[in-house]
This record gives sequence, structure tokens and C-alpha cells, in this order.
Amino acid sequence: MRNVIISTNKLCKTFSNGGMQQHVLKNLDIEIFEGDFTIIMGSSGAGKSTLLYALSGMDKPTLGSIKFFDEEITKLSNDKLAVFRRANCGFVFQQMFLMDNMSILDNILMSGLLLSKDRKEITARAKELLIQVGLDETIWRKFPTQLSGGEAQRAAIVRALINQPKVVFADEPTGSLNSAAGKAVLDLLTEVNNKGQSVIMVTHDLKSARRGNRILYMRDGVIHGVCDLGKYISGDRERHIKLQGFLTEMGW
Repeated sequence: MRNVIISTNKLCKTFSNGGMQQHVLKNLDIEIFEGDFTIIMGSSGAGKSTLLYALSGMDKPTLGSIKFFDEEITKLSNDKLAVFRRANCGFVFQQMFLMDNMSILDNILMSGLLLSKDRKEITARAKELLIQVGLDETIWRKFPTQLSGGEAQRAAIVRALINQPKVVFADEPTGSLNSAAGKAVLDLLTEVNNKGQSVIMVTHDLKSARRGNRILYMRDGVIHGVCDLGKYISGDRERHIKLQGFLTEMGW
């Protein structure tokens, strides 16, 4: 039996827009399992990113609750929630949000030192991860503007992994990358998942979605369907056919 790491109960999120109430998430009951590569898909405006930010504690719901390893994070103060995210969550976005006035290595160390004061240990881990993602010493002291999009995104993933988070949250991480750089990012997230870390990723891209073992399809603020694909195996044609069939059924 798989362990549930994140669960929601009657999760709702409402925004006010010109005096009108926009209900983006509607009474969602969801379970996210430990070790899964969970994909959230759906058309624009379905609530995908809103759900991702709620699950990670980056945004508070209007109603309902979220439990993260049995701790109800919706009851935490903003300060305690920030500490919780720092210890448990890693974030990868389409926009890298790297500090332009800091080197790549210093961007990563800054995140690591927020949780640990052992600079030597954090530096060693950062360098190990950078090498693992194919960024050698010639890159470490460069600034983000000196890197290609794929290099910057891999650096951003290292920053997300530096504190060894239990869950990596990714919002369209390949959306602005070319196919080669996008594949490198997906390969890295797949490798991280294969080593036991849970990944939750929002995507519009079919190639990206194939990396997941569980697909949640959203429509109008609710989960419209779920597809279980099993662990990713490169070149698995049956996986591709199953996912396409599911998405066609969902009206994707």
C-alpha cells in the first residue's frame, strides 16, 4: 500500500475579479502518493497552477484543508509555513527566478544556507549536484544572463534540490526551452523521482506528461479524470497510446 504524502479535503480557491467571484478550485479531494511522478494537466484556466501552489503551501486556499505528511499546513502561520516549505519542498518554474547579480553557485548556496548553517556541507552538495546535471566548474561562477536557457533551468533545479526536499513542485519547467534542453530537464526530474523523491508537475506538453506515472486531468476547477501509467520507460509505445487515449477521452 502506497503512503499518502499530500491530501486535500474540500479544497476551494476563489478570486475576486472586478466585483465578480471566480471559483478556480471547487471542493477538491485529492491524494498524492509518496514516490509518484504526478502530472497535472488540463486546458488554460482549469486551475492547474493554482492547485500546485496550494499543495505546496505557496498559496492558501479560500476553504478546505491540506495535509502534508499528516500536518495540516493550512493552519500554519505564514512564518511557520515558510520554514515548512524550505524543509520539505523544492520549486522549479518556467521562469527560473535566479538572482542576476549572483553567480550560479551563490544562487544555490543562498537557498541551502537558509536551512543549514554548515556552509562546507552545502557547498559540497551544490557542487556534486551541479556536476550531476552536467554543469561543470566553468559554469559555477557565471551569472544567470551568461547561461543558455537549458543551463539556467538545470541550475534552477539544483537550487530546488539543494535542501533534499521530500517533494519537487514543477510548473511548466520546459515551457520556454528548446527540445534538447527540455529533454535534459525531464531526464533530471525522472532521475530524481527514480531515486525516491516525489515530483508534482504541471504541463501542457504530451512528451512531458509521459514522464509521469499518474495523470490528474483538471477541468473547470475539478479533477475530471485520473490515469495511472506506471513507471516511465523510454520508448514504451503502449504508454504513449494509453496516455493519448485518456487525453482524447478528457477532451484535451
